[in-house]
Amino acid sequence: MPPSDPASHNTTQDTSGLSTRAVHAGEDRLKLGHSITDPIFCASTYTFANSQAVLEYVEGDLPREEYGRYGNPTEKVVERKLAALDGGEEAILFSAGMTALSGLLLAKLQSGDEIVLFDECYHRTRQFCKDYLGKFGVVTHQIPACDYERMEAAISPATKLLISESPTNPHLSVVDIERFVALGRKHGVETLIDATLATPYNQRPLAAGVDYVLHSCTKYLAGHNDLLAGVVIGSSEKLEAVRKLRGVAGLINGPHNAYLLLRGLKTFELRMRRHNENGLALAEFLEAHPRVEKVYYPGLPSHKDHDVAKRDLAGFGGLVTFLVKDASEEETAAVVDAVRLPRIGPSLGGVESLIEQPLLMSYHDFTPAERQAAGIRDNMIRVSCGIENTEDLIADFQQALDR
Repeated sequence: MPPSDPASHNTTQDTSGLSTRAVHAGEDRLKLGHSITDPIFCASTYTFANSQAVLEYVEGDLPREEYGRYGNPTEKVVERKLAALDGGEEAILFSAGMTALSGLLLAKLQSGDEIVLFDECYHRTRQFCKDYLGKFGVVTHQIPACDYERMEAAISPATKLLISESPTNPHLSVVDIERFVALGRKHGVETLIDATLATPYNQRPLAAGVDYVLHSCTKYLAGHNDLLAGVVIGSSEKLEAVRKLRGVAGLINGPHNAYLLLRGLKTFELRMRRHNENGLALAEFLEAHPRVEKVYYPGLPSHKDHDVAKRDLAGFGGLVTFLVKDASEEETAAVVDAVRLPRIGPSLGGVESLIEQPLLMSYHDFTPAERQAAGIRDNMIRVSCGIENTEDLIADFQQALDR
């Protein structure tokens, strides 16, 4: 079959392992030019052989590309692969995680609608909902994380969407997906989980009944700190309006980014195993260190959501947040500066470990009262464990804390 024939696409799903899907799902077995990797299509325009071909395309009988704002052949491969990894029917790729979120919400909401979200969602998610959607008459209710009773109490006939991140960033609270879904179904409200930190390796919310799963592909899915991308995954029917809006608004990614994401996904499962191992090992080390006041990591029995995490997650990820005991802002910064392997910077999920003081990196424009309300302490450090050798990471934090 020619590569353009959709019947030739590898539709590997749940019957195959995650690495098998990461390598093969969504791809044609025989590719253009007989290449083993999918090519990069640097084209803004796609031409037609004749007028009949145009007619077949506009009438929906000819699956192909027309104009770059509506899609790209490499992008289609990535979307099929991402859908297969999460067990979804369709995936829509965007230029960033926040673009995926804004595209979904703009397509689904209108003036007078209401949304309810947990207050530990990514702070830019909360900002977009409150400050930008609010300008257009969409009402946002923020509820303390994992308080399902208060979430239910906030639901009204105007509520259209329940939103949460799980695990949350940086506190790593874990949502009870079954309770979250049950609330939505009870009240006829759709549900969205930002599963960036969980990834399809550790959890697949669609299988539990969530309507939409969102990932910042910039993080674990791409895995190399070298691109921006976002994706929304769900049923084709529910995502139809989202894809149309993406085409109209041009919320697309570029062909080179699509290729890099496709390449990064090939090693997704292998990388996630090491991220999980490093995260748990570092969390256990930190919790036992006398200079550490508290560790936020769902794999630890001390974490408030450990029972839910142990039941629902296959692994606990590479993100670890901790408090330096009796440390000022400056003393906490000294620990950040003392590590030798992690680089200081935002983001997470790449092969290189990253470290930051949330007070400075992500919440510098918040007032002290706003930081306190968000649970951001002056002595808080967030670590994104990469795939370095575990013993080297622990030795590095040992020397940094022992100074």
